[in-house]
Amino acid sequence: MTVIEPRLTLERRLLREHPVVIACDEVGRGALAGPVAVGAVAVDAPRSRKRVPQGLRDSKLVPEHHRPAVAARAASWVAASAVGWASADEIDEIGIMRALGLATIRALADLGAHGVDASEAIVLLDGNYDYITPAGASNLRVRPVIKADRDCASAAAASVIAKVARDTLMTGLHDESPAYQWSRNKGYASPEHRAAIRSHGLSRHHRSSWSIADAPTLF
Repeated sequence: MTVIEPRLTLERRLLREHPVVIACDEVGRGALAGPVAVGAVAVDAPRSRKRVPQGLRDSKLVPEHHRPAVAARAASWVAASAVGWASADEIDEIGIMRALGLATIRALADLGAHGVDASEAIVLLDGNYDYITPAGASNLRVRPVIKADRDCASAAAASVIAKVARDTLMTGLHDESPAYQWSRNKGYASPEHRAAIRSHGLSRHHRSSWSIADAPTLF
């Protein structure tokens, strides 16, 4: 399989009209347990002229043992980065799409604390749907782009930063509930995870509103 290397073609074009590009990508949307996380990175014109960090890809294409180093290089390359979260309880209460928007708004607020004004940026969102605006965001220019995490270096950076942050969190929760093997499956529907749910029921970190018993196996 040919691996497509992400580039900065779109970002450089957008930076002709906007002072900064903020790229966002989510991880954990399909998990049975744990929060959803959205990575957000800011890329300005000087960063867009730098070489794309070595090994940077959509997080799904980066081997797990390489991800922390790639995420660290990505974080050093961009002007600023952040990860926003929405908990399993929030997902149950407001639904996954609204939770994704809420997590993104929180990531953008964190970028704001680092001096990045999202209202002046173009927000590049991986996917085909703007889930940020319906969650309550205003004064944002949001541009959904299908396969942005594959094709755009900024979105790939957001992807791998968020992935490492969420994997670290789920690994940390393993000792609290070791039966679910979150250090291995990170809350996704692996066979071992589903078997543990059948044996032990749901923990406080599970998305209890989901039809977990009928969830497909993702591993």
